[in-house]
Amino acid sequence: MIESNVITDFSSKESAPVIDSTAYVHPLASVIGNVILGKGVMVSPCASIRGDEGQPLHVGDHSNVQDGVVIHALETEMDGRAVEKNLYQVDGKKYAVYVGNRVSLAHQVQVHGPAVVLDDSFIGMQSLVFKSFVGGRCVVEPGCILMGVTVPEGRYVPAGSVIRTQDQADALPVIGDDYPLKDMNKGVVHVNTSLAQAYLKKGSR
Repeated sequence: MIESNVITDFSSKESAPVIDSTAYVHPLASVIGNVILGKGVMVSPCASIRGDEGQPLHVGDHSNVQDGVVIHALETEMDGRAVEKNLYQVDGKKYAVYVGNRVSLAHQVQVHGPAVVLDDSFIGMQSLVFKSFVGGRCVVEPGCILMGVTVPEGRYVPAGSVIRTQDQADALPVIGDDYPLKDMNKGVVHVNTSLAQAYLKKGSR
């Protein structure tokens, strides 16, 4: 389902999703409201990207939103005024959720804004990113909770971790050459970008 948002006291404008022609949204996925999907994005079955409360929601080029992922955000407007505390600024623009390029959001991940996940990061299955900023080239292993923190670039979050203080985030281990998941995201991005292309080609027949 792809449709515009409704107008409320926290959403004064009706916006339709802006989806690049090379992105693929599965018919069983939902993309609603003020959402931007970049080139080669793959949105899998039962994913929900809902830009009807906090907005805009951005998913960058060649990123993937896998089965059961939810991207949503706290209100960014109230009675016509911006709620600045629920917005992040990236490259001079403000977003409720910003997902960069070549990011993988694995099965049943929740990214709830205000939130940012920068380029080349992997967020593992059933993890939650809420009111948090994840730097580039990070790996969040499955089952993690990030709340109110900034994860520095190039770190990994061990499976099942609950990171709620900045001291915890700053102490996360650096991804080194011996880290077994160091290059995993490259493969995941390749697979999902290829799937997006193939499903689009199939649909055009």
